[in-house]
Amino acid sequence: MDKILEAVVTSSYPASVKQGLVRRVLEAARQPLEREQCLALLALGARLYVSGAEELPRRVGCQLLHVAGRHHPEVFAEFFSARRVLRLLQGGAGPPGARALACVQLGLQLLPEGPAADEVFALLRREVLRTVCERPGPAVCAQVARLLARHPRCVPDGPHRLLFCQQLVRCLGRFRCPAEGEEGAVEFLEQAQQVSGLLAQLWRAQPAAILPCLKELFAVISCTEEEPPSSALASVVQHLPLELMDGVVRNLSNDDSVTDSQMLTAISRMIDWVSWPLGKNIDKWIIALLKGLAAVKKFSILIEVSLAKIEKVFSKLLYPIVRGAALSVLKYMLLTFQHSHEAFHLLLPHIPPMVASLVKEDSNSGTSCLEQLAELVHCMVFRFPGFPDLYEPVMEAIKDLHVPNEDRIKQLLGQDAWTSQKSELAGFYPRLMAKSDTGKIGLINLGNTCYVNSILQALFMASDFRHCVLRLTENNSQPLMTKLQWLLAFLEHSQRPAISPENFLSASWTPWFSPGTQQDCSEYLKYLLDRLHEEEKTGTRICQKLKQSSSPSPPEEPPGPSPTSVEKMFGGKIVTRIRCLHCLNVSSREEAFTDLSLAFPPTERCRRRRLGSVMLPAEAVGVRDPPSPSQAQGPSRGGPRRQRKQCVTGDAPAALLDIESLGPQGPQGPQGPQGPGGQSSGEEKAESEKAAEAAAAAREEERPREQEQDEKEKPAAAAAEEEKAEKEVETATEKEEDGAGPGTPGGAAGEGSRSVLDLVNYFLSPERLTAENRYYCEPCASLQDAEKAVELSQGPRYLILTLLRFSFDLRSMRRRKILDDVSIPLLLRLPLAGGRGQAYDLCSVVVHSGVSSESGHYYCYAREGAARPAPSLGAADRPEPENQWYLFNDTRVSFSSFESVSNVTSFFPKDTAYVLFYRQRPGEGPEAEPSSPRGRAEPTLHKDLMEAISKDNILYLQEQEKEARSRAAYISALPASPHWGRGFDEDKDEDEGSPGGCSPAGGSGGDFHRLVF
Repeated sequence: MDKILEAVVTSSYPASVKQGLVRRVLEAARQPLEREQCLALLALGARLYVSGAEELPRRVGCQLLHVAGRHHPEVFAEFFSARRVLRLLQGGAGPPGARALACVQLGLQLLPEGPAADEVFALLRREVLRTVCERPGPAVCAQVARLLARHPRCVPDGPHRLLFCQQLVRCLGRFRCPAEGEEGAVEFLEQAQQVSGLLAQLWRAQPAAILPCLKELFAVISCTEEEPPSSALASVVQHLPLELMDGVVRNLSNDDSVTDSQMLTAISRMIDWVSWPLGKNIDKWIIALLKGLAAVKKFSILIEVSLAKIEKVFSKLLYPIVRGAALSVLKYMLLTFQHSHEAFHLLLPHIPPMVASLVKEDSNSGTSCLEQLAELVHCMVFRFPGFPDLYEPVMEAIKDLHVPNEDRIKQLLGQDAWTSQKSELAGFYPRLMAKSDTGKIGLINLGNTCYVNSILQALFMASDFRHCVLRLTENNSQPLMTKLQWLLAFLEHSQRPAISPENFLSASWTPWFSPGTQQDCSEYLKYLLDRLHEEEKTGTRICQKLKQSSSPSPPEEPPGPSPTSVEKMFGGKIVTRIRCLHCLNVSSREEAFTDLSLAFPPTERCRRRRLGSVMLPAEAVGVRDPPSPSQAQGPSRGGPRRQRKQCVTGDAPAALLDIESLGPQGPQGPQGPQGPGGQSSGEEKAESEKAAEAAAAAREEERPREQEQDEKEKPAAAAAEEEKAEKEVETATEKEEDGAGPGTPGGAAGEGSRSVLDLVNYFLSPERLTAENRYYCEPCASLQDAEKAVELSQGPRYLILTLLRFSFDLRSMRRRKILDDVSIPLLLRLPLAGGRGQAYDLCSVVVHSGVSSESGHYYCYAREGAARPAPSLGAADRPEPENQWYLFNDTRVSFSSFESVSNVTSFFPKDTAYVLFYRQRPGEGPEAEPSSPRGRAEPTLHKDLMEAISKDNILYLQEQEKEARSRAAYISALPASPHWGRGFDEDKDEDEGSPGGCSPAGGSGGDFHRLVF
């Protein structure tokens, strides 16, 4: 019968004929059979079930075993002996096949209890251990799992059970998906789930096996000598009890036998498990391990793994089945990576397309992910401000999504920050990276020193000043100027992407500044210029005395003091006039300045007086109304928050108040005999404190009572300005929290908007001294009402304007910020005394990002502020063609444009222009130098400085080569990147590794920090 059945099954008859014959044979097998006939049928059934090439033979074999086992149990027990089972399992080379194991499982279901069954189970306990030790594939391991789940008596016992669990872990690490396509992937996932389910079953029976299995798991994923393990190991994590998490992570992170390389490899591979679709709690274990590494301050591992894997994690947001875990890991990685913006900037190219994909998906999961992603982006932009060019596309992509308030952002940033990152990460300087494509060099942030870096870059881009400093001779008596010379020389000629200004910062440190805290860049600039000015004056006097003492001839009359470099470049003169309204006597004094501090005019005044109208009675002045700013400057900015402004060129008419003769100026130039700038103007109420202090001594000698009166008038005026500025700040802050755009109170960006021209004219506007601020008139010998005004008698080569954005809030006892947007003209005509005017071109803008002077971040837009040929006749009021603008943000330097400068506050309400540098147009000043073909050539450096730069460049190249070799060896040992993620590597940000926000590690790594100034 067995031979007839085998011949039929293997014949070429139609399937219907074969099935009919098989039914007859099975019916006959249910009847009593001879022992030899029954054994022959069982052998045929086992052979067909294990070796059948098609589905029909395998099904026939299974049916034969079932029929014989149920109707002939004694013969089946004799057939399914331990010897037969061993023959099935060891029938070929290597581990047994899945069908052999399935046949054994079927036999165990039919095997009656008894000594023979006990012998078979004892054999299987040894054989399944041997099988998993031979590292079978997913199908065999899954069949072993099904066998042991159905028959627990086959599980190895005693010490072999722990070994069996550990070997199952290693088997999972060797799994590879055998088939392509969705069906193959689904089958592979099911097989891995069955094996991990067996492990969970064994752990529940023997909890002591969990920790040894975890050690085995870590050994597999941390090994760098073998090929990367399978992501199927992720299926094990879902079965680990969460109550073990803290203890496991603590022991692992404190284990001295685990090297940093092993830990980095292990955590990198665990993060790849986020793509495992059926795993639970994977994100919890990854985050717990990252927290454990932060607790033991292994920041180098955290930095490496974050930068290596964050793009891969982000890419998994595309897949709904793994989106939850990927988003959890992404949020933790970004919110903890707060020492540098580098990780966030790696994602910037990918965020807009990701947002578009999630919007197109239109699912609940996608909508939730969008909201959380937008919140995360706002947190990162808040934490690392100062990159408008990079952030603009991202902010445009999420403009329709919810904007979290500042409290929520601070809560998110504070809850996951790495412990003690400021002190521990101070040594992490920018990573290995190439010099910027701009050819410019950045400055490393040494811990909230962005205020220094932005000022130094602005001074560097003031080409005339830079050339003046670089021409300094080697032997001089100006130590601070010498340090500045070295710093500027390296910024010009070094091959490094960024250098550290540590030595120069130490030498120029403002005594009342607290180290490591944010400071006012304008205050630092004033202190620095004063130091340089006084140092040069002192050095000049010492040189003159030494020259006189060494000369044998009689001492000659000492020459008059020559202007210092600071005076030549930044020095101007201002005349203050006070006219008694009783006797009409006018007193005046002239004093020097290096910068003008421009207060914000009250909103009412800004609306009533545009472009310098001084609000004198019309019959007393006899001038016609000036054009509105909308006529002079084009359309005002208004409407939605992100609407772009027109680039302000500043070719509106300038304004001037001449006390002796008042006259108008039309929109296109002088009107009447006054010449350019002949319109009336005056002074601001909150004049620069530095200029007032510089004049105090002279006023004391000349007019003691006048000084006393001035001292009385300033507090009252300042208090009035403070109150108005405070209201403006509060209104702007409320608008910002409500999602409104920046600008003036009430949101009227057109009528109440301000420009630099408004602030200059308000600075020059007259002030009435009345009531308790009356002026003591010497001819009258009494206090009298008076009118006080200022005029600029001489403009500097570089005009520095500081917008007084910070006012003191008496309620909070802190300096608050005026967030009003101010239009910045590319060309500014500065009115001078006598009806004259000078044209200035914008060359640098230092931007403050934040809402307080004690916090935030500074960065700088700049272009070369070098001499250009004098403009042709009639072209003085037209801006020159725009030069290339750059954005300096600590170590990061990138190309920019004047459009970005003009619109930075439109897109980022907290980013406002603070300090402006203008350069006098050639041929317009009294000491203007004629342009020459070599006007832009860098001066020749002295020998020691040239040698120092050359040696450092050679050292840097050696460092680059060494670093490249070590990184190549290190990368070759890292696990290979998953195939699905390669697309995210092809479109990296060109500024990868670029620096960022104001922090101790405000760069992105590398060894170039060894050179400091």
